Amino acid sequence: MFENLSDRLERSFKILKGEGKITEINVAETLKDVRRALTEADVNYKVAKTFVDTVKQKAMGMNVLTAVKPGQLMVKLVHDELAELMGGEAAELKLDGRPSIILMSGLQGSGKTTFSGKLANMLKNKQHKSPLLVACDVYRPAAIQQLKVVAEQVGVPVYSEEGNKNVVEIAGNAIKEAKAKNYDVVIIDTAGRLAVDEEMMDEIERLKNAVNPNETLFVVDSMTGQDAVNTAKTFNDRLDFDGVVLTKLDGDTRGGAALSIRTVVTKPIKFVGTGEKMEAIDVFHPSRMADRILGMGDIVSLVERAQEQFDEEEAKRLQKKIQKNKFDFNDFLGQIQQIKKMGNLKDLASMIPGVGKAIKDVDIDDNAFKGIEAIILSMTPKERTNPELLNTSRRQRIAKGSGTSIQDVNRLVKQFDQTRKMMKMVTGSKMTQMMSAMKHMKGGMPDMSGMPGMPKL
Repeated sequence: MFENLSDRLERSFKILKGEGKITEINVAETLKDVRRALTEADVNYKVAKTFVDTVKQKAMGMNVLTAVKPGQLMVKLVHDELAELMGGEAAELKLDGRPSIILMSGLQGSGKTTFSGKLANMLKNKQHKSPLLVACDVYRPAAIQQLKVVAEQVGVPVYSEEGNKNVVEIAGNAIKEAKAKNYDVVIIDTAGRLAVDEEMMDEIERLKNAVNPNETLFVVDSMTGQDAVNTAKTFNDRLDFDGVVLTKLDGDTRGGAALSIRTVVTKPIKFVGTGEKMEAIDVFHPSRMADRILGMGDIVSLVERAQEQFDEEEAKRLQKKIQKNKFDFNDFLGQIQQIKKMGNLKDLASMIPGVGKAIKDVDIDDNAFKGIEAIILSMTPKERTNPELLNTSRRQRIAKGSGTSIQDVNRLVKQFDQTRKMMKMVTGSKMTQMMSAMKHMKGGMPDMSGMPGMPKL
């Protein structure tokens, strides 16, 4: 996401960096380039102009010209203003009802149903809520079935009334059901509608007035760019929604919608969808997003994601196994599964400061671990528990079963052994030994890039 914009902004700041002396003309030239970069990223023209004018005013007021490192000061100004443009602070959901009601709105195909599932999953696992999904898309064929499939993935119940076209009645009955069965959050998935479809807009307006939701969220596909902003404005005029959800942000390299929408509709962006997995949902933090746009990474979000997958009991169990040198392929596979749950691999890597730029042209797809998983899953349970059993004939069988070569299997087994030795040293706090071992290890740390499916860096 934001790749094009990040590149352009970096080029803009080089105008300043390349100058021996910073003048008002240099600053003006840089900001002109910044404005061009923003409009090319599909940011609303008026928003881009106001943004640049504000930065210029602040730059002149802060004596950027006479600063020790004017280039850095300009980057900071642009960063702070970008964060402000996107809302300044993260906006939380208001869940103070019993039950709390969340109403979804948006165009057809914007990702409302999938996001409803993601939100239910997040509320259930992170906030220990008991959500109920409500199927109020009564027009689209198989819409109710789609919601049921999504709900099954996250283990959340669905309320639906097959054949009933009265969405106000369905929602009312669902709320009664939630009260009776102690569900504390009701998420109402509605039909996608065009802003110009007066009848459909009237329907969602009636639905909102009837259920009086704690939160009305407008779900918008960020890849629609400037159209997303215009649609959001029209919906806001009718529904006066509480917040915006940007979906498919992982597929949009421009990201202009995220930068424009807050200014145009004056409503906060509350969540972003960054992939197809049910875990691929992030609370929108303007400052962190500004970090990512300017290529500074987002280490805070990375740590948060890692913590979400961290199981203290499991960690203690693993530590005991490592100390006894009993760490096996089942544990190895479990660690891979945890990494995958954290989200898109390239997105994760780009959160590390300085890495995003380095891997921009490297294709890291979500199937990067497939080759390794195939090899491990082709082992018998006994082989996974006892890696020392893997003689030549067993390795040949595993290679055939996994669709890889004997070299791939040998490489994985060797890297697994190296990893196991290193982990044992770390848990025993033998840092000197570990450093020495790493020096003697061919190529240093185990390199996964040669493994089937893994990218060659």
